[in-house]
Amino acid sequence: MTWEHLKAFGFGFTSGAAMCLMLGTVFFALIQNSVDNGYRSGLKISLGVVVSDAIFIFFAVFGTTFLPHFEHFDVYLRCISAVLLVGLGLPSLFRRAPRVAYPKTRFGNFLYYFGTGFLLNALNPTNFIIWVSVATYLKAVERYDLTLESVYFAASLLAIFGTQALISVFAYRLKRYFNERVLNSINKLSGAVFVGAGLYLLYVQVQKWLA
Repeated sequence: MTWEHLKAFGFGFTSGAAMCLMLGTVFFALIQNSVDNGYRSGLKISLGVVVSDAIFIFFAVFGTTFLPHFEHFDVYLRCISAVLLVGLGLPSLFRRAPRVAYPKTRFGNFLYYFGTGFLLNALNPTNFIIWVSVATYLKAVERYDLTLESVYFAASLLAIFGTQALISVFAYRLKRYFNERVLNSINKLSGAVFVGAGLYLLYVQVQKWLA
């Protein structure tokens, strides 16, 4: 591995870790589920996020020519995302001690948390825009070829999974310090973030309709 590859790896790893520390819906989903259901639930959510990001990166690097064309696709995406986020957030806001019936089978349990991470990440249009912007920057400014881009993005995905795994483990380890009031506050804060993100997407869409 050359010095250029090492620089690309370090740049990608740092960028991926920084992305994880943004206080978005995935961050609070990791905290909430790790505290309530164990750090393994957070790891499964993180795996869903990484797979979603990998798909975004593929289309950001190779273009969107592989995607079928749907008229008003961006409108549908914003509306579906808004409904999903508000639907996820409202129970946490208005129930003091929410209880969800999680799947009991091992595969069903994995699929539930993996799907949660995948959808929270995939249905946020901002994530795709970020990866497209990064891919454009790497080509236009850093002059990365496909090999260096691959190293950068692989390091980013590794950092995203590693950072989110640490968040999940630390949240679970600190669980014993959380009393009922703190746990309820976490649930309500998570719910507020989800609902706020959903309402913001609706606001953006309404602004576009009125423009």
